[in-house]
Amino acid sequence: MTDTPETELLDIPDGDGEAWNEYALKQGWGDGMPLAVPTEAAVEKFVAVCRGDNQPFAPISPRQVVPTLKSLAANAVMAGCKPQYLPVVLAALRAVLTPDYNLHGTLATTHPCAPMLLVSGPIRKALDINCSSNCFGQGWRANATIGRALQLILLNVGGARPGEMDRATHGSPAKYAYCFGENEEESPWTPYHVRRGFAPGDSVVTAMAGEAPHNINDHGSTSGDGIMTTIENTIAQSGANTIYGKGPYVVVLGPEHAGTLHRDGWTIESMRDRLFERARVHVSRVSKENQQSYAEAGHVPVNDHYKIAPTPDDIHILVAGGPGKHSAWIPSFGGTAVPSVRIAGG
Repeated sequence: MTDTPETELLDIPDGDGEAWNEYALKQGWGDGMPLAVPTEAAVEKFVAVCRGDNQPFAPISPRQVVPTLKSLAANAVMAGCKPQYLPVVLAALRAVLTPDYNLHGTLATTHPCAPMLLVSGPIRKALDINCSSNCFGQGWRANATIGRALQLILLNVGGARPGEMDRATHGSPAKYAYCFGENEEESPWTPYHVRRGFAPGDSVVTAMAGEAPHNINDHGSTSGDGIMTTIENTIAQSGANTIYGKGPYVVVLGPEHAGTLHRDGWTIESMRDRLFERARVHVSRVSKENQQSYAEAGHVPVNDHYKIAPTPDDIHILVAGGPGKHSAWIPSFGGTAVPSVRIAGG
């Protein structure tokens, strides 16, 4: 459902989802999975939830279309959202439309990045957003459809069609849906959104153009220092975009790892400082050709090591997931911001 001078209404027989999906497929509107039918009545229910939200939207790349609320609602309907999810979808869209997020660049790149959406605050529980076991995976309608709705908006309204504007070499399953909640209840530290300046009672969406999660497996370490050693060496890899040293990344600590780290006195600040200093790649692990290309781009090693993030502040640490001695890190596309937006009414 794209924005056109006049809204096109189709006569689809009641319950004939197959006819609708065949039509949508021919228009290039889908992501390959079945789409719910965006009837006038369904779209109106979604619009009613956000009717008081009059904050305008910036144009969406690459088509540079200024979206209407109805077009955004229609894509949320097609994604399978409930009406009450729409404020989260709109906040996510505003986050990726932040100029420093670099939406156009992250859509046009051959890198397999996708908009990672982190939801913090009370709305996680109100909407049953999964923050615990399998938070990156299947099984939760809110996680799946909120992430999918944003992707459909970027495809159908923005025009980021695979192989045309979306030039990812391989892509990623994260391009279907990439949304999870912060496990504030099992985190021993201040919630992520509060550390970013929001009130504890605010509900917030944070976006980053990131790769799919990379697992960090450490079942053996019984100390915080041991866990940090595993994390820093997992992050220090030469094949991620972060090797250029110009982008942020996210570390998602599982509750068990977080508990050990907190017990041993690690703070968010001390973990960021440690990763900034030690999650680096030695020049011997970088080809001579790549070293030359990095030098031409102004990225040079320090003490024979390439840094992964520009500053400690570019390392974002939070707790999510359930039982098990696993954590994850999420490299970014690079050269982009990690904006957080308050959810209207949340």
